[in-house]
Amino acid sequence: MATWNPWHGCRKLSPGCQHCYVYRIDAQHGRDSQQVAKTGDYALPLRRHRDGRYHIPPGETLYTCLTSDFFLEEADTWRIDAWNIIRERSDVHFCIITKRIDRFFVNLPFDWGDGYDNVTICCTVENQDRADYRLPFFLDAPIRHKEIICEPLLEAVDLSAYLSPAIEAVIAGGESGDDARICDFDWILSLRRQCAASGVHFSFKQTGARFVKDGRLYRIPRRLQHRQARAAGINS
Repeated sequence: MATWNPWHGCRKLSPGCQHCYVYRIDAQHGRDSQQVAKTGDYALPLRRHRDGRYHIPPGETLYTCLTSDFFLEEADTWRIDAWNIIRERSDVHFCIITKRIDRFFVNLPFDWGDGYDNVTICCTVENQDRADYRLPFFLDAPIRHKEIICEPLLEAVDLSAYLSPAIEAVIAGGESGDDARICDFDWILSLRRQCAASGVHFSFKQTGARFVKDGRLYRIPRRLQHRQARAAGINS
């Protein structure tokens, strides 16, 4: 999976942030995750080899800002140049995952219109409260490619009011790490049924470390969490 982290660091915003993997990894290296700074990879999509070929080839999907939030307040001025890079690399698809969809319009490009065709925005919701707060903003935003990410899924969530034709996919999964909270398979199956009823693609990404199925708690090693989710055979 190709990634582009133009800046690093974030502030915890909601319950889904409680056991953030970025904080966990930074702590292992003695870094302060709340210090937001541009990275050395800020211009990564524009870098070229000596023969002129881009390091990130045309047709690549580039997962963007996974160690921060693209719409973080501290990055407002940097985001202007980041959008310029995304515009210049129209041959690359940028996938942006955010918990701050309510800040979507801050420093939006002048030529955004109804969205760039090479950008997918994924709105993260971890519980019903965050779904009911964020998804109305998300549905109203002019974005060509929209996905909802329910990860870490912390409770049963009803998305049925938000699964319009504009939503291309719902991706769900549990929480990883030693302090992971429970993910119940019944919650996953409920989301799948909601997606099936609305004709929206559904993907079960990972079980998480503490996975409940049929009332029984399973502790799933990190290396098996994605594999066991795929083995459930419920993706559509």
